[in-house]
Amino acid sequence: MINLGNKLAILGGPKTIEKPFKKYNSLGKEEVTEVTKVIESGILSQYLGVWGDDFYGGPKVQQFERDCEKYFGVKHAVTVNSWTSGLVAAVGAIGIEPGDEIIVSPWTMCASATAILHWNAIPVFADIELDTFCLDPKSVEDNISPYTKAIMVIDIGGHSADMDALKEIADKYKLKIISDSAQAPGAIYKGQFAGTMADVGGYSLNYHKHIHTGEGGILVTNSDNVADRLRLIRNHAEAVVDDKGVTDLSNMIGHNFRLGEIECAIGIEQLKKLKNLVETRQYAAKRLTEGLQELRGLRLPIVKKNCTHVYYMYKMIIDVDLLGISRDKIYDALKAEGVESLGTKFANIHLLPLYQNKIAYGNNGFPWSSEICKREIDYSKGICPNAEQLHDKSYLGFQMCVHEMTNHEVDLMIEAFHKVWRNSVSYTHLTLPTIYSV
Repeated sequence: MINLGNKLAILGGPKTIEKPFKKYNSLGKEEVTEVTKVIESGILSQYLGVWGDDFYGGPKVQQFERDCEKYFGVKHAVTVNSWTSGLVAAVGAIGIEPGDEIIVSPWTMCASATAILHWNAIPVFADIELDTFCLDPKSVEDNISPYTKAIMVIDIGGHSADMDALKEIADKYKLKIISDSAQAPGAIYKGQFAGTMADVGGYSLNYHKHIHTGEGGILVTNSDNVADRLRLIRNHAEAVVDDKGVTDLSNMIGHNFRLGEIECAIGIEQLKKLKNLVETRQYAAKRLTEGLQELRGLRLPIVKKNCTHVYYMYKMIIDVDLLGISRDKIYDALKAEGVESLGTKFANIHLLPLYQNKIAYGNNGFPWSSEICKREIDYSKGICPNAEQLHDKSYLGFQMCVHEMTNHEVDLMIEAFHKVWRNSVSYTHLTLPTIYSV
């Protein structure tokens, strides 16, 4: 282990990490070659917002979608220009009506819940589990009302939610499931890819994800009907339904959610690399866990049995009561040592001003104030105690997908943590939660 002395940088000692970690970049010569071919072809997009041969996009769009279907083992893959667009399309495609309630996690990016509001449906927040940070099935069931129509499951940070339990609840109450697996492409849940076990799921292609096309998303489903509706919502549905012969006009308000030929050419090459990119993250995470597991009061990422974690985030919990030091002081000390991309406040969406004031469309509280909202919805602090406690007191996360995470960088990060612990807490070996192999 590297040892640069005991005096903390925040108190004037030498920094453990003097140079910023190398930024993650999965793009290479393959992507450059394929993008050049697209540019030389002159076909940057081949979509038309009318029914016909070009309604489904150009050759690279078609190839990328077929490649994704094969890779993820699904019947249909539908590309979109962002994962936010994908979520909007997914909510519309499953037949949501205005005023319907969809249960969602507060511990996610805001777009998960905003996509629900897009269709004038009502987000209802359930709490999360402390082991995976994903939706707690018990809290989900506690939040079901006569108006609940779906569950939006977030595979946050790279680990799948408890799909068996959530599917059992969905079957019991006849609910649809949307899997927001934006951060978990390639993660496995009991032999299946995260995102593929829902009515509709998918992944983000944003620049700081495992594979990226700059912006973009991939929707996956095994339903012919859902896939058809996704493609209609993606490409100006209202202008297409008549000529296509669509008779179910619900939610056929279309958009331009189309991903271009250049992005899909990049995506084709990126998908080929996904397995290796995931394994690289898993290897770095395993070394981090081995190097940090003896630190008292630091709970490291848990990987449940028969699951894998793809480590978009390396999520930790600090036992501040045991250590007698605040999470924020530990964070400040680690930042001073040069540890980048640390976060302490991931998300508590229900506490955003939008939900606290129940103002979305216009100034009069729509949709909550309208007759389509059938009951009073509670967004007050206290409804998601696990998520709130993590945010306020104990969460510490490292965004692994921002950096290359070489062995040397992992070693430096381990030493930075040890240095802070040497100066702030005593070592002791705790009985830790089981860390399953990745």
